[in-house]
Formats: sequence, C-alpha cells, structure tokens
Amino acid sequence: MIIVGVGVGPGMLTEAAIDAIQKAPVVYGSGRALEIAKKYITGRVETLKEYKNFHLLPKDAVLLSTGDPMFSGLGKFAGPDDIVISGISSFQYSCSKLHIDLAGISFITAHGRDDLKTPESAFIRDIKSGKNIFLLPDKNFGIPQISEILLKENINATIYSLEELGYPEEKILKGTPKNPPKPTSILFSVLVELK
Repeated sequence: MIIVGVGVGPGMLTEAAIDAIQKAPVVYGSGRALEIAKKYITGRVETLKEYKNFHLLPKDAVLLSTGDPMFSGLGKFAGPDDIVISGISSFQYSCSKLHIDLAGISFITAHGRDDLKTPESAFIRDIKSGKNIFLLPDKNFGIPQISEILLKENINATIYSLEELGYPEEKILKGTPKNPPKPTSILFSVLVELK
C-alpha cells in the first residue's frame, strides 16, 4: 500500500503525491481527501469507511491521508513494506502563514484521545519550558482549557484558532488567555505563541 498525504487543503499536493495517485489502479480515502485529489485519480475510487483493515489493501493501492500521513495521520498504520509520501500538514501551513519557525514549536494532539491528562501534562511542561505549542484539540481539551492553564501559570501568549486551513473559508482568529478566540468551525487547530 502507498499512503499519500494530500495536504491540508486544495492545491497542496506534491508532485510525488500526484504521480502516485495517477498511477494507482485503486485509490482509497475519506470524502475530503478524495475531493482534494479527484482531478488526478485515473483508477477506481473507494470511499473509506473502515480504518481497521488497512493491511488488507492491495500493495499497489493508494490510501489518501489529509495533511501529512506522519503528522497525526494514517501513516501510523504503515507496515514495513508500505510507502509513505509526505503532504503539507496543518502544522507546516500554520507556521508559514504566521511566520513562526517550526523548530521552536512543540506539537500536541488531544484529538480522539481517551486520556486527556497526557496532552494536558505535555502542554504545561512544554509551555513552561518556553516552547510555542501547536495543538490538535479535542472537545474536552481545547482553547478554554489552555486559556485557563495560561492564566493560572501567568504566561503571556497569543492564541490562534486556525480554521478551514487551505480552503476559501479559511480563518485565523487571534486572542489572548483573557480574551481567547472562539472557533466558528469544527475543522480547526490551535497555535499558542509565547510573548
């Protein structure tokens, strides 16, 4: 199987990704990933509904992953013989838009986690060590919770809500721990920049 990152939004496919998609006899993906890649698909299309049986996909099949497969994506399911082709992640895209160096950021994901104590502990540890944070939030660990932590720890920061990145509806909302941004979309990530 070939896992291909389609990027965070339309127009962000790499040449390597386009080549793999065009050559694939069958392309699997979510509705969103298939929509991003549709003009390059020449083989059969299969909308992915079940994420448990990737190992059963044909060796020459392409599995589309939004963003980058190795950034909280489907690359974690790759076997030793699978190929992974990078894509432009929300993390890379956000840092470029905001002119923030990738090297000074800690990445934390709370999205879909059962145990939210781990991302909370990582957030506190990394913010206290002076790192900016990129967070894939969860409904129970997002902007309200990190704002509370920043206020409690008396840390001055800018909080960005990064919504619908790469799409015409893209919004980047800016706030502070006292007056945090309020996301208007369910498709968002968070960046905390220390001052």
